[in-house]
Amino acid sequence: MAQLDLRAKLAILADAAKYDASCASSGTAKRNSGGGKGLGSTEGMGICHAYAPDGRCISLLKILLTNSCIFDCHYCINRKSSNVRRARFTPQEVVQMTLSFYRRNYIEGLFLSSGIIRSSDYTMEQIVEVARSLREDHDFRGYIHLKTIPDADPGLVHQAGLHADRLSINVELPTVAGLRRLAPEKSANRIEGAMAGTRTAIDDGRDAVKRYKSAPRFAPAGQSTQMIVGADAASDRDIVRRAATLYDRFRLRRVYYSAFSPIPDASAVLPLRRPPLMREHRLYQSDWLMRFYDYAPDEVAAAAEPATGMLPLDMDPKLAWALRHRERFPVDVNCAPREALLRVPGLGVKAVNAILAARRWRRLRLADVARLTASIAKVRPFLIAEDWRPIALADRAELKPLLVPPQQQLELFAA
Repeated sequence: MAQLDLRAKLAILADAAKYDASCASSGTAKRNSGGGKGLGSTEGMGICHAYAPDGRCISLLKILLTNSCIFDCHYCINRKSSNVRRARFTPQEVVQMTLSFYRRNYIEGLFLSSGIIRSSDYTMEQIVEVARSLREDHDFRGYIHLKTIPDADPGLVHQAGLHADRLSINVELPTVAGLRRLAPEKSANRIEGAMAGTRTAIDDGRDAVKRYKSAPRFAPAGQSTQMIVGADAASDRDIVRRAATLYDRFRLRRVYYSAFSPIPDASAVLPLRRPPLMREHRLYQSDWLMRFYDYAPDEVAAAAEPATGMLPLDMDPKLAWALRHRERFPVDVNCAPREALLRVPGLGVKAVNAILAARRWRRLRLADVARLTASIAKVRPFLIAEDWRPIALADRAELKPLLVPPQQQLELFAA
C-alpha cells in the first residue's frame, strides 16, 4: 500500500465503496460560505449523485478510508480472506482530496466509510479525524456523511455526530439468523444498541437547539441504514416488517436496500446467483408506501405472495395490494377521503393533493384525473368520476391481464 500513489488508491477505494447505497444527502442543515467565510455549501447544485427532497442533485465523493478489514463477513468483497488489492488513505489525504475536488466544482460533500483496521475504536478515530479537520481546520461547510462502527466507543460516535450531517450504521442483513450465519463476528444487539444511542443523541441535540441557539447540532440529517437483499433466505415480507421496525424504533431517515452481488472467491454459503434487480426496486416502492402513502407494514406485506412472502416482480406493490383487496374499490374521486385516494394505483401524493384542492370547486371528470397521472388505464378500474363508473371492469374476475403489460423478449439487435 505504501507504493500506491493517490490516484491508484482512489481507483481502488472508490470502487470498493460502490456497494454502499446509503449516501443520500437530504434533510441536512443549510450552510453556505457567503460573506467569504468558510468553504462549501449544502444548498447549491452539484463521483456519486444523491438527490435532496426538492430535486437538487448533490455530488458526493464516495470512498472508503481503507478496504482492509479484520472481519471476515461472507458477503463482503473486502472481508479478511478476500483476494482483492488493498489500499488505505490517511485522514490528511482524504481531507486534501475533498477540498481539492470541491474547489474544482466536482463535489458538494463527502461520504466516508471504511473497513475495520486494528480495532473498531482506532478506525472510528481515523474517520472522526477526517470530519474534524474539514470542519475545524478548513471551515468546510459542505455535506458530510459518516458510516459509523457499532463496536466503537460511544464517545467517538458522538464526536462523529457533531461534525457530520448524517450518520449511518448498517444492520447488514434483514434477520438475526442471517447475520449470525453470514457475519458471525457482528452482533445484532450491538448494532441496534448503537442505533438507539445515536437516536437518543439526535433527540437530545434537537432539544438543546430549541432551548439554546448556540447549542451544537448533532447529525442534523439524522441516521440511516442499509440491508443486503438476497444473500440469505429472508423473504420480502420479512424485509418489509424489519424495515418498519427500524423506522419505528430508531426514527431512521431512510432504509436502503442493496441487492446481493456475487463476489470473486465467494464463500460456499452464499447464493450462486444474484437476486433480480427488480426485487430491490419493489422493496424501495414498498418502503415508499409506508413512508408517504400511510400504508401499515402489514398492508404492504399483504401485497406479497401468500406462499412465498415475495413481492410480485411484474407489478408494483400498490397495484398488487389493490388487486388483493378488490372490495375496497372503486372509490369516488369526488368524495373519497385522502387515505382512500392514496391507495388507488396510479395516483401519487401530488395527484391526490391536486384532486382534493380541485374538487372543492367542481365535480371532477375522468379527463381531469387523466391530466394528473401518467397512466389513466391503471386508474380507471379503481375510480369513480362524474362521467365514469367502471361497472364492466369492476365485475371482471381477473383484472391483472388488463393492467400488467405482457412480458416481451427483447431483440439483441433491434433497431
